[in-house]
Amino acid sequence: MARTTYPKDRFDQLPAGSGRVGAHRAENPHMRGWVVLLWAALATVVLVAAGIFGTLVLTGRVTLSPEPEPTVAAPAVATPALDTTYDVLVLNATPEAGLASRARDDIIAAGWEADLVLAGDAGSDDFATTTVYYPLPADEAAALALADVIGGAQVVQSDVYQPVDDPDSRQLAVVLGLDRVSGGQPTP
Repeated sequence: MARTTYPKDRFDQLPAGSGRVGAHRAENPHMRGWVVLLWAALATVVLVAAGIFGTLVLTGRVTLSPEPEPTVAAPAVATPALDTTYDVLVLNATPEAGLASRARDDIIAAGWEADLVLAGDAGSDDFATTTVYYPLPADEAAALALADVIGGAQVVQSDVYQPVDDPDSRQLAVVLGLDRVSGGQPTP
């Protein structure tokens, strides 16, 4: 191949001290290789993380949509059902004498046999709110009816007042509180 020569023009006439010859390009920076390496490392980390996350999603270990929260059904409210076959223990936990006997008389008047209703004093005289205690969830309706018989009371499931000698016995316990004392305050 023959070499072609072109006529000289103004670009060929450079000052003698410039030292510039040919095309002028910027020098490669010294850190350019490190920048490429860092970008490659970052891309590798992102791709590996995306692969792990994708695998977890596909295998079902991670879900993208939140699980619906389980709905909590409102507890069923028992309707009072008078059941006079329960033993009833009436305890007076106030300083006013005779409250347990009067409550016992009201319970007997509601249909209970006299030998199924026991009345006595509690170990303290500062119980705040009159409460009917029942042992099992199935006994709640009877406890609510008993609370209505004595003129209203709080109803709580607890086996604290159940007879120890006969675990098969069905017993409701009424603890009369200071809310039954005249004016809601203990009498002197």
